[in-house]
Amino acid sequence: MLLRLGAAALAVLSCLSWSSADARPATRLPDLRGEFVRQCAPRMLGRWAHPEAVCSCLHDHAAAVVEDADLREALLRGISETGVPTIEADWVPVPKQSEIGPTFTRIAKPALQCMFDPAG
Repeated sequence: MLLRLGAAALAVLSCLSWSSADARPATRLPDLRGEFVRQCAPRMLGRWAHPEAVCSCLHDHAAAVVEDADLREALLRGISETGVPTIEADWVPVPKQSEIGPTFTRIAKPALQCMFDPAG
């Protein structure tokens, strides 16, 4: 009887320790948007009155219209490295390189809006 009671107590304690492990806050994911703005804004200094607003807008509006993940990642890389919407062909898988031109057509209006009226 004492053995059963001890085993039951051990089982209860085990369950309690598992539930407390699950209650810990989840590991925070990196803030990709914030990192993009941090890398982009210095490239916009001297070009625009509000570089952070331009970078945020480019991230949230221009890049958001690009549905393909590889093209979107290449576009964000180009903006953060050069300060202007850029996609280098070697940043995109070969089968998708023909989509670079149409991608710029899709982002033209939101990109211009971001550069000349980022709050609008």
